[in-house]
Amino acid sequence: MKKQFNCLILVSMLLAVTLGVQSQEKKEYPKQMGMKPEMTEWWDPQPERVTPGEANKNAFQSAPSDAIVLFDGKDLSKWQNSEGKAAGWRVHDGVVTVDKSKGDIITKGEFKDFQLHLEWSVPKDITGSGQGRGNSGVYLHKLYEVQILETYTQETYSNGSAGSIYKQSAPLVNPSRKPGEWNVYDIIFTAPTFTKDGNYRTPPTVTVQFNGVLVQNHVALQGTTEYIGLPRTVVQETGPILLQSHADPSEPISFRNIWIREL
Repeated sequence: MKKQFNCLILVSMLLAVTLGVQSQEKKEYPKQMGMKPEMTEWWDPQPERVTPGEANKNAFQSAPSDAIVLFDGKDLSKWQNSEGKAAGWRVHDGVVTVDKSKGDIITKGEFKDFQLHLEWSVPKDITGSGQGRGNSGVYLHKLYEVQILETYTQETYSNGSAGSIYKQSAPLVNPSRKPGEWNVYDIIFTAPTFTKDGNYRTPPTVTVQFNGVLVQNHVALQGTTEYIGLPRTVVQETGPILLQSHADPSEPISFRNIWIREL
């Protein structure tokens, strides 16, 4: 009789534990609210307009002796597409023009800390408006975007304008040149370092000169530059340079004279 009583107690305990587990499994909590792109955009204040120094349209700053020339106007041998195949953008007249049907292009080499120089131009007869007008970007380590956009005539959200660190830091001023003219970016990037648990020990930092005008002054990034949502920390100490093929309907932009110096 005692054994039967003990068995009944054991069965009751097991049943109570099972019911408790089932009760916990069925319990539901509110889901986190989904984010929208507008939640990380700001429009006010707009970057002040500054007229950059005049540039000879046919001249550009040649690469220094210790630079790696990523594009010299002849071919895209140092680039590939996102699948590791040949970059399919159109090279002509010393420039390369985005082919939106081919997607982004990425350097074959990876870099840590560097100085990057590149020149870009939107077509003189560019159409579209806002983020749909000459949109592209240069991604550092393929994670952190410095925005490229036609903002000489158009306004957009400040932290998405030309010279911004996308959705994180608006440019100090707006020194954009007219459509059809060449704009110049000189970017200094310092790679992040990480703790053992995958957090930043030191965050990535970016300095940008835009047509010779300082627009980002040693800005510490919060993490990746996201279209929707908040920055993420990705443990990556080196990475390629990516040039974006944006899916807006406007005429594609062109690049020339791209070189990098490892620091």
